[in-house]
Amino acid sequence: MGFQESAARQTSQLDLLAVRILDIGVASCALIFLAPLMIVVACLVYAVDPGPIFFAHRRMGKDGRMFPCLKFRSMVTDAEARLKHLLATDPEARAEWARDYKLRSDPRITPIGNFLRRSSIDELPQLLNVLRGEMSIVGPRPIVEGEIERYGRYFAEYSRVKPGITGLWQVSGRNNVSYRRRVALDVSYARNKSVVLDLRILAMTVPAVFLARGSY
Repeated sequence: MGFQESAARQTSQLDLLAVRILDIGVASCALIFLAPLMIVVACLVYAVDPGPIFFAHRRMGKDGRMFPCLKFRSMVTDAEARLKHLLATDPEARAEWARDYKLRSDPRITPIGNFLRRSSIDELPQLLNVLRGEMSIVGPRPIVEGEIERYGRYFAEYSRVKPGITGLWQVSGRNNVSYRRRVALDVSYARNKSVVLDLRILAMTVPAVFLARGSY
């Protein structure tokens, strides 16, 4: 029994090392290849709505540690104030936000922000989060602290792995998937994480991004 446990532990460590090598390789190559696009996007973000080019939102990482999750800014600079006003004055928006932590028609999003979100280009800066070891290329979506209660007893399993730029949720319909289903997908990934599963999800990500299923 001791030998089996030792072998399983060694296999797990090797698998984690392989995943980290995959993360660094994919993130490095993607940053080099996409650098011209990211420079153009940065210029457009500033031109459309002068202000910070990047938005760093505090999200929940592995083992419950918070980290600044990077994105190209897709919202107006006073987004938080606008959200508070909207939720205070619009019951339908308040109910939608309470249900999904998303708004299908979000008045805070800039004209270019809609395109960045639907194409997932807004998430390209998260490649830097991957290189810093805060995220993986594949994993559950990083959540905010207020969403922990939505995971309930499954949060411990969710936080066993690093959040990812893409994952089962993204290739399964994204915002068209109920929050309960999203939790189930995240837990399933955490329980079965492997290099093989990551490669399968990466292959499924390409058509999912081009078809923009559930992106808003």
